[in-house]
Amino acid sequence: MQNTSHGLDLGAIVCKHCEELIDTFDAEKVTTYYSDCQSNECRKGRSRVKQHRNLSVSELIQKALERNEGTLASTGALRALTGKYTGRSPKDKYIVQEPSVWSAVDWGSVNQPISRENFDRLYEKALRYMEDKELYIFDGFAGADPLNRLPIRVINEYAWHNLFARQLFIRPTDEELNTHRPAFTVIALPGFKADPAADGTRSDTFIGISFEKKVVLIAGTEYAGEMKKSIFSVLNYLLPSKGIMPMHCSANVGEAGDVALFFGLSGTGKTTLSADSNRRLIGDDEHGWTDQGVFNFEGGCYAKCANLSEKNEPQIWRAIGQGTVLENVALDPTTGVADYYDTQLTENTRAAYPMEAIANAVIPGIAGHPKVIIFLTADAFGVLPPIAKLTKEQAMYHFLSGYTSKLAGTERGVTQPEATFSSCFGAPFLPLHPSVYANMLGRKIEQHQVRVYLVNTGWTGGAYGVGKRMDLAHTRRMVTAALDGSIEQASFTADPIFDLLCPDTVPGVPSEVLQPMNTWSCKDSYEKAARQLLELFKENYKKHTVLQD
Repeated sequence: MQNTSHGLDLGAIVCKHCEELIDTFDAEKVTTYYSDCQSNECRKGRSRVKQHRNLSVSELIQKALERNEGTLASTGALRALTGKYTGRSPKDKYIVQEPSVWSAVDWGSVNQPISRENFDRLYEKALRYMEDKELYIFDGFAGADPLNRLPIRVINEYAWHNLFARQLFIRPTDEELNTHRPAFTVIALPGFKADPAADGTRSDTFIGISFEKKVVLIAGTEYAGEMKKSIFSVLNYLLPSKGIMPMHCSANVGEAGDVALFFGLSGTGKTTLSADSNRRLIGDDEHGWTDQGVFNFEGGCYAKCANLSEKNEPQIWRAIGQGTVLENVALDPTTGVADYYDTQLTENTRAAYPMEAIANAVIPGIAGHPKVIIFLTADAFGVLPPIAKLTKEQAMYHFLSGYTSKLAGTERGVTQPEATFSSCFGAPFLPLHPSVYANMLGRKIEQHQVRVYLVNTGWTGGAYGVGKRMDLAHTRRMVTAALDGSIEQASFTADPIFDLLCPDTVPGVPSEVLQPMNTWSCKDSYEKAARQLLELFKENYKKHTVLQD
């Protein structure tokens, strides 16, 4: 019998007292640690730490409240605070250097390597850390398409984290649960810290993916979004080899079956603009595109709720109810009413709720091929047009560029918008070279004759600090015109700097808004800022290889 967890499949742990190997995560055999161990010393000398498997929403809320992990809001939502980290920690994310992935991964500042030895050391420490912890386990899927879904298991030391996983991933039926076998496991242990000197990490926070062990290990952060984005990264690695394009986008569908995709980084409006009462929501953040159509990776939504109002975002507002997880949202201490305008803790306040909370959601999240693709950007320079029609070549350019502005709070250290280029509008989650995903998109645009538009949800009338954010009502009208095709009836004028075709008219939108130069009080300042951004585009594009048709 082995006396170390090194090299064992996840779920196998060794009793420190008698070296008896126990399958701690076998639902049929074990309900507590050491319950299969025959050693009297273990039975008498060790506490039996319970594993709570696939608890209901109400049970998880009760556990979280009992453990003082959160506070109940007036709507029945559970509010949790994430402490030090209120956004992702991209500089602490790693992929294990394993032979099977070495030649495929696009190594660099996004996909940082960590040695197998260092990961194994952290993994074993994590297993030992879990020995005396009360754990919460969720079994489910990533991927609504039964033919292309990934069975997953999520193991948490926080009940509210497990509630988050239950709401965000796809929940199995009782029959599916009986035969569930995870193909990938996420272990999220906020209280477990890495040792940079011993473990080869940058800090005591660690997010590591091992494709050979089929494990994601998350340590030292309470931000729940790391769980969902880690599985997204896993899918971004696995699916292209199957001919499936993974996408960082939201998706909805009209009454005629016309599917639309909304690409964009956090805070650009994917969730807000795809939540349309006149269309059915497929999903708000992550999708795959097969030869049959698109499918949602998730079973819930993870909406930003800074400045949320019922008037501007009615679907999201109404979705926040019993079982929703609110991250870092301010609550009135007496009434429990959420104050979405209070962003003192972070701009990155979030609500995690199941797809069923959206009245017109597509369940399961499967639909046909897209008719329209919209690239969303939050331009902090305030110079890109609010909407522009793209040729196929321009679509490929802007997809590979992935320009937007990082918004405050979505990552540690970001306190105000910063111009950034994120390939495919999702570079932090792409283990493969961006050209892999860009080439897939180019082929699908051509094959299905998809219309593509660039929509700026950022600033107008000046840069951040001078101009103002685009009017959401105007953006909605422009997006609607793109989706129903009426925008194609307008005449178009080419932007003189970016060579983008801008419509001269859109019903319900002031014509001067459609040409960004007209919104600036000083035209020279506009041209200077626009040419500065254009140079940034050109400089960024130099690092990409030439795309192949």
